[in-house]
Amino acid sequence: MAIQENTENVIEAPAPTAWPMIFALGLTLAFAGLVTNVAVSMVGFVLFVAGAVGWFRDVLPYEHHVMVRLEPKPAAVIEEKIGVDYLQVGELGNRAVLPLQIYPYSAGIKGGIAGGVVMGALAALQGIVYHGSIWYTINILAATAMSNLANADTATLSSFIPQAFLVALVIHASASILVGLLYGVMLPMFPRYPALWAAIVAPLLWTGLLWSSLRVINPVLDARIEWRQFIVCQIAFGAVAGFVVNLTEQVHTMQHLPFAVRTGIEAPGLGEKRED
Repeated sequence: MAIQENTENVIEAPAPTAWPMIFALGLTLAFAGLVTNVAVSMVGFVLFVAGAVGWFRDVLPYEHHVMVRLEPKPAAVIEEKIGVDYLQVGELGNRAVLPLQIYPYSAGIKGGIAGGVVMGALAALQGIVYHGSIWYTINILAATAMSNLANADTATLSSFIPQAFLVALVIHASASILVGLLYGVMLPMFPRYPALWAAIVAPLLWTGLLWSSLRVINPVLDARIEWRQFIVCQIAFGAVAGFVVNLTEQVHTMQHLPFAVRTGIEAPGLGEKRED
């Protein structure tokens, strides 16, 4: 509804409401209860329904409005024209977040594959040294998706299980490629000491996140995982993935170009002139 002004300096405006906030809070609690407690989901569902009903009643069948009195107009302001100097691409200090050159996505994929191979070899070696079987760590990883291996004994986990091998291969390959892509995107943003970020800082942050959340996500895996060896594997992955990514030649980014140029729109005056 259009805002209408009357002779008393009063306008009609949409009435304030808190129902959208209650709706969003209820939806958040409903999903949070999936990894915490069913009581949280029940409370969230009640708030979700109450927020939805209240929100709809505020807008249907007619929108609720309130009358708001206008403040008196301030004194006239004299505009003063001031020139503005614009930063040019490449000037010192204006490319702190978005680098001018980045690694291609293929560099992250190659780095993730290389790091995943080294990490898998170390994990297999760990299984041989500590449990006498190359399949132990593989089956432990597969247990995150296979419920029949969650409570398996050491003898079962030390045997070759074709289904578990395929599941572990898919999980490990997918995670390695995704983390490798993340390395390819993040490393150009850390021009100083990229090897330190790739081999030490990122693996330790990732391991700390898993250590704090794994007891909720997968308590069985949390009870069986050997964190010292896990950290060694993560550092090896980060070092190899970062090394492979850094070997790749960087390409120029298009972040500094106008939106019309980045989307491929023919915009005269924004791009380089081309001959027909």
